[in-house]
Amino acid sequence: MTSTIDRATAFGIASTPSDSVQLNPAALAEVLFGRWAEARKHSRELLKRDEFHFVPGLSMAEHRVRVLGQLGRLVEEGVVHRAFPKHLGGEEDHGANIASFEELVIGDPSLQIKSGVQWGLFGAAVLHLGTARAHDQFLPSIMSLATPGVFAMTETGHGSDVASIGTTATFDPDTDEFVIDTPFRAAWKDYLGNAAKDGQAAVVFAQLIVAGVNHGVHAFYVPIRDGADFLPGIGGEDDGLKGGLNGIDNGRLHFSGVRIPRTNLLNRYGDVDENGRYSSPIASPGRRFFTMVGTLVQGRVSLDGAATVASKLALTIAIRYASERRQFSDGVGDGEIVLLDYQRHQRRLLPRLATTYAMSFAHDQLLEKFDAVFSGEQDTDEDRQDLETLAASLKPFSTWAALDTIQEAREACGGAGFLAENRFTQLHADLDVYATFEGDNNVLLQLVAKRLLGDYARRLAKPDAAAIARFVAGQVGEVAVSRSGLRALGQKIADFGSTARSIGYVRGEAAQRQLLTDRVETMVAAIAARLKNAGTLSPADAAKLFNENQNELIEAAYAHAELLEWEAFTERLATIEHDGNQRVLTWLRDLFGFTLIEKHLAWYLINGRLSASRAAAITDYIDDRLLPRLRPYAVQLTEAFDFAPEHLRAPIASGAERERQDEARAYYRAQQAAGTAPVLEKSLAKKAKADGGEG
Repeated sequence: MTSTIDRATAFGIASTPSDSVQLNPAALAEVLFGRWAEARKHSRELLKRDEFHFVPGLSMAEHRVRVLGQLGRLVEEGVVHRAFPKHLGGEEDHGANIASFEELVIGDPSLQIKSGVQWGLFGAAVLHLGTARAHDQFLPSIMSLATPGVFAMTETGHGSDVASIGTTATFDPDTDEFVIDTPFRAAWKDYLGNAAKDGQAAVVFAQLIVAGVNHGVHAFYVPIRDGADFLPGIGGEDDGLKGGLNGIDNGRLHFSGVRIPRTNLLNRYGDVDENGRYSSPIASPGRRFFTMVGTLVQGRVSLDGAATVASKLALTIAIRYASERRQFSDGVGDGEIVLLDYQRHQRRLLPRLATTYAMSFAHDQLLEKFDAVFSGEQDTDEDRQDLETLAASLKPFSTWAALDTIQEAREACGGAGFLAENRFTQLHADLDVYATFEGDNNVLLQLVAKRLLGDYARRLAKPDAAAIARFVAGQVGEVAVSRSGLRALGQKIADFGSTARSIGYVRGEAAQRQLLTDRVETMVAAIAARLKNAGTLSPADAAKLFNENQNELIEAAYAHAELLEWEAFTERLATIEHDGNQRVLTWLRDLFGFTLIEKHLAWYLINGRLSASRAAAITDYIDDRLLPRLRPYAVQLTEAFDFAPEHLRAPIASGAERERQDEARAYYRAQQAAGTAPVLEKSLAKKAKADGGEG
């Protein structure tokens, strides 16, 4: 049998770490845990317990009962109150709250999302949209789970367009009450966690109508059940079996003439007094709406983090299996090749590992920004807008990347990956909806694009005419050079056909940043030029023009998200002190950056940003340099995710495959040693041919 080193030599790969570059997974784990490491570790310890684990094979009813019981255990463990006021038993630590919460996906994504409905949506709406009167009246029973609740925003007819919901809350001055109605079927509240069975109250979002004036969407605390029975005027349905997350009792609610006290209005941003007068600290209805909705951004923040954790899980399982599973002869001896030694297998998993590291570092920045805003440390309008934009950028990137990573990891494990016991299929089913709830990814990216266009317009609106002239001249010059192909021609001449020389011009950090940034800025500038006259058009024509550019708007926003991820990875690199970790992560960052550039090579070629030789050199550099350099560290890079066996719960990541491979090899060695191994037919044929030739 040939050794691992022999096989690696045959493939031109070093499958063991270099003595000169040593990775320290324990130190790297601390970097990955981030600022709120203790909160994450506390959750990880809890999630080692069987009582918090997903149990395959449960019926939907059984799964729902189990998850509700798990929520009760979280209350007993005191891990769900970190964000709530101190005088009610909370800690007012918003960052730690999200950090610990997103780790729950390790146990069961249904547990994570149902607890998110209870404390991150229902409870957070009361906390952030209500004032002291609502806090003291409603939060204690929400925190203790005595009142399981519903976050009733989405309607059958309106999901992402919350401003257009149909539910109404009409003030009745004669009784000092609001009357809640869903006046038509499309206005039913839908897809609501806790609505089908467990919810006893709901935060209902409705159009606030006072004296015939619609003041826009506001939130109301509405009791919906007494035990198992709906209260008068309230009805609903069970959404039934879903594609995933079946531990959550999603359902629909409708209201007909349901009366609640005036003081059940969550009145931080809008109030109605005993005389029926409406008031708000925010005069603009539009700004008021976006401020209210913006306070609930933590759902997007936590989904970004949970998707990152799920990607780490999937890659840890797949890479461990790939480092042990052997398939096909190595062509050198009678051994078989470890899957991870195949270049194609490295191409499937290592770029996604690099992406997951980028997601982890970008999420840390998002969580820091979230905590700064909600702690009040940095809570200006601009800070809140920045937080909204960052969350709307990263959540689509991470949730789509998680689905892609889980699927590729599943396929990379073959039939074993399709077994439910190895978790990929359930993870993919449960995370599928992450791409469309808490904001459909495409809609979120459209919001990001609008912010990018607004920032671009503000830059040009500055009164410094000379600066604007220089900027415009620079843009014209760039476009002219790109369209003429002069840039690419200059590159080709400089490269002189040398792959090594070609990659030398683009492999550094500065070159990666320039290529990624230039793509975003060029795309935004081009769209802005096409939309510059929208303000002079009729509303219908302006909408038509915007729609004609919608796809490119979303592409530009996604390019911006990619840049944010790369920047976050690069900024974290500068803080890593361990030499080996710094060097390996630099290779990993380069793999992430070059994979992004390679994915968009058509754009770079069409726009003259790269010559054909440099474009080809990027692919060669990934395949011939970065993947072989990173291959020896792949398992250690997943060890830095610091998952215990109780977290992974996948037999193929437990070492069982290595035991099977060792057993098989021992069997064949024993046969050979004893002389009992059967002779292969093709060996006889070769021998006969050789004998005939000699004769």
